[in-house]
Amino acid sequence: MKSSSELPLNSDGSVYHLGLKPEDLTDKIILVGDPGRVEMVSAQFDAVLKKKQNREFTIHIGTYQGEALTVMSTGMGVDNIDICINELNVLAHYTKRGLFQDTPRRLQLIRVGTCGAFDVNIPLGAHLASSKAIGIDGILYFYDTENVIDEAATQEFIRKMNWSEKLPHPYVVSASDYFLRRLDGNFLTTITVTSPSFYGGQGRVVNLPLAFPDINEKLEDLTIAGAKVGNYEMETSALYGLCAAMEHDALTVCLVIAHRFFKTANFDYHDQMNELIDKVLKYLILPTTSPQS
Repeated sequence: MKSSSELPLNSDGSVYHLGLKPEDLTDKIILVGDPGRVEMVSAQFDAVLKKKQNREFTIHIGTYQGEALTVMSTGMGVDNIDICINELNVLAHYTKRGLFQDTPRRLQLIRVGTCGAFDVNIPLGAHLASSKAIGIDGILYFYDTENVIDEAATQEFIRKMNWSEKLPHPYVVSASDYFLRRLDGNFLTTITVTSPSFYGGQGRVVNLPLAFPDINEKLEDLTIAGAKVGNYEMETSALYGLCAAMEHDALTVCLVIAHRFFKTANFDYHDQMNELIDKVLKYLILPTTSPQS
């Protein structure tokens, strides 16, 4: 194992933030931002076998129609995704006895969240899957991840947006082919912009004036690699980039609760979120005859 300064562990041998051990790990994991949403997902489990909670990480481990499944809250933002994916990857590489595995487990991670759309063709309440993510957070550049970044699409984004050098250098990453093949028309798809900010980084004006007030206007008609860019959220770029680099499968599906172009929003979305959770469990968690990656 790594030194304690590089990879801190708790006294029981669990990873520091998640509080999990290798024997707790399931191959299929649903990620949600809000800790309160964990119970919405696990309410559909056959059984909840274990619960863990530390800081923003609330974790329920159980089974769904015979499939071992975990639902875990990450809190908001790419920084929490960085913690979550790194510690899950550690668990995938080590056995119950702390021995390194030559062939680590390949995890399947699905983020179920909320987002704001700016594509006029995406309605409020849509169930939206992110085929690619444009990270304007810079986090992936702290790792040797050039092999998972779509450099041509990244340069297209920089050119079309006239991206300022004062902002974090963007990057474009993709959802896993495994999950993209399984969408099968059950979700709308778009390219997602992942922002490190809920307010200024998404063009919201509250108290402070914005340094780049035209960001949303530029995004409204933007296409990258021939596909429309359609929504904002705050986690997907780090999820896709880190999972691709660590050889795990990842997908984000979101409920559209705000529309930035039409200036509309719906924050009473409990029933719609339950519908999205049910769809994710039915079409993306249960085994199918879909080809494997």
